[in-house]
Amino acid sequence: MSREDLINTTRAILAKAGFEISSSLNLRSVCFDIVGRKDDTLLIIKVLSNVDAFSRENAEDMKILADVLKATPLLIGETSSSGSLETGIVYSRFKIPIISNETLSEHLLEEVPPFIFAAPGGLYVKIDGELLRHIRESGGISLGTLAETTGVSRRTIQMYESGMGAMIDAAMRLEEFLQVPIIEPVNPFEYKNTKKPEDYEVTGNRVTWSEPLNRLLELGFAITPVTKSPFDAFSRSRKTIFLTGLGADEDKLVQKAMIASEISKIAGKHSLIIVDKERSAENIESTAVVTSEELKKIDDQDALTDLALSRSTKK
Repeated sequence: MSREDLINTTRAILAKAGFEISSSLNLRSVCFDIVGRKDDTLLIIKVLSNVDAFSRENAEDMKILADVLKATPLLIGETSSSGSLETGIVYSRFKIPIISNETLSEHLLEEVPPFIFAAPGGLYVKIDGELLRHIRESGGISLGTLAETTGVSRRTIQMYESGMGAMIDAAMRLEEFLQVPIIEPVNPFEYKNTKKPEDYEVTGNRVTWSEPLNRLLELGFAITPVTKSPFDAFSRSRKTIFLTGLGADEDKLVQKAMIASEISKIAGKHSLIIVDKERSAENIESTAVVTSEELKKIDDQDALTDLALSRSTKK
């Protein structure tokens, strides 16, 4: 199946599941292909036939987007160097969750979550550690008894109780001995990063590669540059966050603004593009357009924020 077909399949699954989804980007220079939201779940998705092609650079940019937008980065694929991605298993690369479209469909459309995750050393399952401890203590079962039954050490049983994943065979032996289901489903949309959005920001007297972005810094905005996205940075003011593009290339200006408009709408943010030349329209879709000359004359962060917000809502 071609990458375009894979992307279309992913979009169809999300749409059927009730997600609001963006148009397909299908640009290899961009770190994601689809943005989708349903209720509080916001997904930033990259689709690749072979997930081994997913680079660390792409992963880091997806993490930045996810942290700033409070989203989950997700990689959809068909194969890796080890073979086809199996249904019902959550893989990972550079700490980004990876699943197949079949797993996505089962999870969203059939309400059958995956129960297995791949990690160094093999395939594992999640164990309800609190339930395991409760059953063991209330039943007067020793760590040694569970360890002997399961074929692991007592220390390993304690680590299961603390939330460590278990090899599938060991978990099955535990369930069989206890006669209680203790294996939990894996949420492929669960994502935890050790960094905060502020960790990526440029603030204060620091500078970026861009004169307009440096001007935003002078006005008190915090700037998070992104390199593999259809926009150039996030600009955070006291009031809101703008997906911010720079419109030096006139041929790409409208395309960049329209993409930013669509993504910002789904993500619940606003978008702004700073252009070199004055244009007749003050917005493109819901993306506010501000010229470099206008930016030079504005000396207050709130004034620029209010101007951009007013232009983004104009019909």
